[in-house]
Amino acid sequence: MHFDILTLFPSMFRGPLEESILKRARENGYLSVTLHNIRDYTTDKHHVTDDTPYGGGGGMVMKPEPMFAAVEAILAKETDVPVILLSPQGRLFTQDIAFELARSQPGEQGPRILLICGRYEGVDERVRKYLVTDEISIGDYVITGGELAAMVVVDSVTRLLPGVLGDPGATLDDSHACGLLEGPHYTRPAVFREWQVPEVLRSGDHAAVARWHREQSLRRTAERRPELLDRADLTRQDREFLDKLVLQN
Repeated sequence: MHFDILTLFPSMFRGPLEESILKRARENGYLSVTLHNIRDYTTDKHHVTDDTPYGGGGGMVMKPEPMFAAVEAILAKETDVPVILLSPQGRLFTQDIAFELARSQPGEQGPRILLICGRYEGVDERVRKYLVTDEISIGDYVITGGELAAMVVVDSVTRLLPGVLGDPGATLDDSHACGLLEGPHYTRPAVFREWQVPEVLRSGDHAAVARWHREQSLRRTAERRPELLDRADLTRQDREFLDKLVLQN
């Protein structure tokens, strides 16, 4: 998977891309990232990328010319590459969207995504209408710019790529992967400050352990994000367990 990222602040990406899973994914050839400074695609001597908005109002608006020039130069004749603007006005980023992006159609050099990091008051509307193919928001709040949002998207999509994680099935058990939140996890010691690991997890009964994990996932989802249950794929046994929770409460 290759990401092209358009940004005014390329140095913001150095830490996340050079640590942990993203670092290993790059070293092992599963991920490549090219950072493009939007200022490099300006034509004036001061490399201006923003201007005051027509009609007045506070803040500055990112100009369309550098972004169009950058995308057209970077993608050249590739027409099937998703061009995504990180914006608080975009569709809310979810695990399903991460899976969707991880399965992007291969380009000339494999799957490829281009991310545009917005700044200031926003981007010229012509960028939205005629350049990008999608807009994504990482939540219903506002941050200083699209760089942090782009890092979230890169990280979330990369860990879904085959071979990136040591356990091929690891992503299937993540919170939101199957519509539910993950339940609790325990590790050694078995007793810590008089708090014990549940006996079932030490029993060696794999079927009982699997059922315990499923029930704890259902319980946590019901307690913290009950609206997720409406979209989750639930078995009859799951529904019976949830009914018992309601009676207990």
